[in-house]
Amino acid sequence: MHKEHTMPSMFILISILATGFGAPRRCEPEDEALGGCRIPNEEDPACTDMVLAYCQDVPYSHIMFPNIIGHRNRMEVEMGAEYLLLSVLHGLLNGECSEELRLLGCSVLAPRCHAGHMLKPCRSSCEAVRRGCSHAFEGIDMAWPYFLDCDRFFVSNQEGCYDPLSEFKARQEITFANFTDEPSTIIQFTYHSNAQMWSTLKRTAAKCSHISRTYSIGRSVDGKDLLVIEFSDNPGQHELLEPEMKYVGNMHGNEVLGRQLLIYLAEYLCSEYLLGNERIQKLINTTRIHILPSMNPDGYELAAAEGPIFNGWTNGRRNAQNIDLNRNFPALTSIAYSRRRYRRFRVDHIPIPDSYWFGKVAPETYAVMKWIRSIPFVLSASLHGGELLVSYPYDFSKHPHEEKMLSPTPDDQVFKQLARIYADAHAEMASNNTNRCGGSYTNKRGIINGAEWYSIAGGMADFNYLHSNCFEVTVELGCDKFPSEEQLYPEWKRNKESLLSYMEAVHRGIKGIVRDEHGNGIEGATISVKGIRHDITTAEDGDYWRLLTPGAHILTATASGYSKVVKRINLPRTMTRAGRVDFLLKKVPYTPDEDDLYIPGLETYERFDPYNQFESYTQSELGENGEERLEKPWWWAYFTQSGNSAPTWLLRN
Repeated sequence: MHKEHTMPSMFILISILATGFGAPRRCEPEDEALGGCRIPNEEDPACTDMVLAYCQDVPYSHIMFPNIIGHRNRMEVEMGAEYLLLSVLHGLLNGECSEELRLLGCSVLAPRCHAGHMLKPCRSSCEAVRRGCSHAFEGIDMAWPYFLDCDRFFVSNQEGCYDPLSEFKARQEITFANFTDEPSTIIQFTYHSNAQMWSTLKRTAAKCSHISRTYSIGRSVDGKDLLVIEFSDNPGQHELLEPEMKYVGNMHGNEVLGRQLLIYLAEYLCSEYLLGNERIQKLINTTRIHILPSMNPDGYELAAAEGPIFNGWTNGRRNAQNIDLNRNFPALTSIAYSRRRYRRFRVDHIPIPDSYWFGKVAPETYAVMKWIRSIPFVLSASLHGGELLVSYPYDFSKHPHEEKMLSPTPDDQVFKQLARIYADAHAEMASNNTNRCGGSYTNKRGIINGAEWYSIAGGMADFNYLHSNCFEVTVELGCDKFPSEEQLYPEWKRNKESLLSYMEAVHRGIKGIVRDEHGNGIEGATISVKGIRHDITTAEDGDYWRLLTPGAHILTATASGYSKVVKRINLPRTMTRAGRVDFLLKKVPYTPDEDDLYIPGLETYERFDPYNQFESYTQSELGENGEERLEKPWWWAYFTQSGNSAPTWLLRN
């Protein structure tokens, strides 16, 4: 099992490799392009025994200097960034492809000598490794090493080459022959530092680039990326009638299990899709999935510094500004309660009051709010720790002086169904016999209304429901907020089916398209359900999704300047996929209803950060001359400590 590598031990290794700063000048990539890597006439090629420690297991024992890229002796090789890269590959790539890459690199830095002549490695071997391993470098934002250029430093079979991976392949064949089971996903169940998390997500997205990508929604207080990995058969694009869902982990930095489960989930989805798992392929081909493993990477670093044994109940919970992110969203629930007396007021798409922006808004909160507003999410779950249950909105009590009062939303039955899906699929959560971390939740079977559990204002789940189309629940994964590493695999087994089943729940209820008479989708049309004072709106192309429980429902589609259309539907209990209900609206003269237009104290939905106080959270940091300042990747320090020239050839353009 791979253990987290540490920077100090890596620097010790670098200092050992980097002795002898007075070595002769060697070939650099730019020199090679200018013809400056020609072997001097006075220095004849010579064979010698294998002397490089990291190349002792190559399938030959004699090597030649100068080597293929112009190093004239052992000292020059060991002084070079190329050799240093081979020595740290395993740690940088978490073991992925490290053996193949090391052997391939050794074939260039320590080329085979046979009968007094240099034998070059086969181009076909290099190309095979590059096809299978280039994603690993992309995953850590590192360029493919120049000395592994298959065209420049490798030759064809006709030119007389050898396969440096021959013995490695033979060992693999023997190993695989001993496996009788079907191929399966292999996950390293260890904790990930922030750098390792970003590397794993990017490497996973590169490995499954046809169904995945990573993107940042913003930065934390300390400038760390809030990195999301997306899975879809068309990543980066919203597809008509394809629902979108999200998972958010580590909102509280010391509640770390959800963060790890979401990293494992991303690896699992990629691997199982490639292995032909029909369930996973169907899920990804019909759903756009967004996973944010860590909403609070700054808090996680503080909690991880203490570790699972010494971490306190609250150390690292808040962000670097000492803000509890799950109390930092606009408190729209109190607005929903106070406006119930208005005849046509409905609890959806409530604008953010201007007064909210006068307070302290965390950059993490700001980033997630913009994310929610920019994508038509249908379903969401936020993963926490400290209890073993699923809570659902409202999280804020309908009575200001009652801390534990049942406060249901208009969609209470839908939320109960969603919470039940996760809890029932969990190995222990739905059991009434489970001691829930000292609390008593008899007959709740693992789910509870948030305000009935305990009331909070400014929570993310209430904001999702009241400001957008998204239905979000809060999943409490267990009593231990920072479990030991040995518990990670058992927790994955307990939660895997729940995570998958909950994603599949996004396909319940109904979906459809609202079009005009010319067949064009109508953006912003409203879909209402009789008896439920919560509407949803159509996306840019006129498509919509409405989570509903089984039974008879009366639907109404409306849009400004169009006729109203009413339909009656019946959703059978056996239905597992969303029913299709389309609407065709006709243009009519529009007469506004004053009661619809004005509700005192509410701003328009489009007003977001009206005074531009927080827009800087999403702007790139600029240099002195206004150019964008490029931040070096996290692995850069490994190579700059040696005192030699930095290997800029490892930086991606």
